[in-house]
Amino acid sequence: MRVKVFLTGATGFVGKGVLSRLTAAGHEVTCLVRPGSEAKLARAEAHTAQVTPAPGDLFDPDSLRRAMEGSEAVIHLVGIIREQPQKGVTFSRIHVEGTRNVLQAAAQAGVRRFVQMSALGARAGAASAYHRTKHEAEELVRASGIPYVIFRPSVIFGPGDEFVNMLAHLVRLPVTPVIGDGSYPLQPVARETVADVFEQALTRESVTGQTFEVGGPAPLSYSEILDAIGEVIGKRPVRKLHIPVGLMKPVVTLMEGFSFFPITHTQLTMLLEGNACSDTEALYSAFDTPKIPFRQGIAQYVR
Repeated sequence: MRVKVFLTGATGFVGKGVLSRLTAAGHEVTCLVRPGSEAKLARAEAHTAQVTPAPGDLFDPDSLRRAMEGSEAVIHLVGIIREQPQKGVTFSRIHVEGTRNVLQAAAQAGVRRFVQMSALGARAGAASAYHRTKHEAEELVRASGIPYVIFRPSVIFGPGDEFVNMLAHLVRLPVTPVIGDGSYPLQPVARETVADVFEQALTRESVTGQTFEVGGPAPLSYSEILDAIGEVIGKRPVRKLHIPVGLMKPVVTLMEGFSFFPITHTQLTMLLEGNACSDTEALYSAFDTPKIPFRQGIAQYVR
């Protein structure tokens, strides 16, 4: 069934994959783009005739209302992993206020489906503001009265990602730094899988009102992820230098304000607590998407 979809975050890493999947399935997509970002959207588009750019901003209600007019469904992907308070870019503003604004515009437009990108680990009382604000956004979606589906992905990998490509750079070093013992689990999921389930959620009535954890076939420890990357790029074994958490925390606190530093205190907190699904099979039972093992998936683009 063809759906008129309003998509936020279309120019981001996940958004490019979702947009490609939506157009391949024949949907008409209106993409919210900040003025000046039209060129980014043009590069991301797969089928230009089905995609309409709509200049606007999450914090400009009038632009949201105009852009969303005539849409039947919303896919809301916008999120940040790193705050820039001096620019007004905070977890609370982007995740909570931004979602509230999109929901209000969706209600005014008579949207009949809202698909929300949350995050694995989102919960009340979480140690990180990232997870707490993702949970607050989920609660807004649930209270909106609009039929919804919420997805909570673990770390997402695919061509052009930051996570795996950054780790590949570290693995190529003579010695790869590892914070702590490296045993903390993650459940990396392919962008193809994420795009599949977001598209299917538009028309699959059986998943309405549900929240799904989104991960790959199995959890892997951080050390196992490094070893898998090493196998793919032909570096075995991966020599690791374990850095005590107690030594790393003050360094991160001191350096996280600099954009070139690769990790923030929030990211460190989330990494050390782990990020694996409590129920991997629920997603694959509800949606038609193949299980893509991590090593197999990254072998397609990591060299």
